[in-house]
Amino acid sequence: MSTAMPETIPYDEALNIFEPVFGLEVHVEMGTNSKMFCSCPTVFGGDPNTQVCPVCLGLPGSMPVVNRTAVESTIRIGLALNCTIASWCRFARKNYFYPDMPKDYQISQYDEPLCSDGYLDVTVPTADGPKVVRVEIERVHMEEDTGKLTHTGGATGRIHGADYSLVDYNRAGIPLIEIVTKPVAGAGHLVADVAKAYVAELRDLMRALGVSDVRMEEGSLRCDVNLSLNMPGAPMGTRSETKNVNSLRSVERAVRSEVERQSALLQAGGRVVQETRHFHEDIGRSTSGRSKEQAEDYRYFPEPDLVPIAPSLAWIDELRATLPELPSAKRSRLEAEWGITPFELATVV
Repeated sequence: MSTAMPETIPYDEALNIFEPVFGLEVHVEMGTNSKMFCSCPTVFGGDPNTQVCPVCLGLPGSMPVVNRTAVESTIRIGLALNCTIASWCRFARKNYFYPDMPKDYQISQYDEPLCSDGYLDVTVPTADGPKVVRVEIERVHMEEDTGKLTHTGGATGRIHGADYSLVDYNRAGIPLIEIVTKPVAGAGHLVADVAKAYVAELRDLMRALGVSDVRMEEGSLRCDVNLSLNMPGAPMGTRSETKNVNSLRSVERAVRSEVERQSALLQAGGRVVQETRHFHEDIGRSTSGRSKEQAEDYRYFPEPDLVPIAPSLAWIDELRATLPELPSAKRSRLEAEWGITPFELATVV
């Protein structure tokens, strides 16, 4: 009889053995009329490569100019997430080669993000009633989106096995906000539920602020799921990063699948490799992508063509005054005013 370990261990069984730690990197496309560093339109669904110019194509001699509305939206997001707003920050060049990057670098922020050290409280149902979990935010920073590759031919829609690839640069340069959590430990068997609830709450928050349509099916909200397992009391294990998860259901499934995969690997005496992984909706599993780069691999350096951003306290207070009633506060108010339970509220709001 074979003594080989199974490819996966059931989710609850795995979490009886290991402690999970997760982190999420959520990318939100801003709903601005023009791109981050040029005046090209941002309308979804245009004919390929019709919403481009020398700036977002990275042609020689072109110079970027920061979109003020995108900066204001980022500050409002940071305030809603209880972040500290930097009094001075700047952009950086993140260098890497991929065909959807027309400049071969991405204008982003590195060690000086606009917003940092915030949190978002989420509620998850348990057998003992609703439980509030605080997810701490490490940073909220601005960057530009990449173009979109379409791999033609083959069965998976991915580059491996494709006959050829097409690139559409309409999306390149659209304002993108990246919201990065700190490692979240202690969720135990609720880890997949907490991850899903966080993305759902974040999506509701973006809608309330009016900064994005957050249509996950169109890619205006995308999520990278980081997960590691460790024995109780041991240091945090090696993490994997499941890229571009694009639905709430898939966030939960991606966490579950990694718990089951990593636990079986560790129980068999193997080791988890730090890598990016691709999630497959049809089978609910991920496959290996590439080894995960470290920050130094991107050769960050300050963007020489853009001046620093230094929001004044008066400007921050002016933006704070524009914040609407946030979703969690609205739910609490309606529950109290109407005398109903959270479950009942969810069926009518």
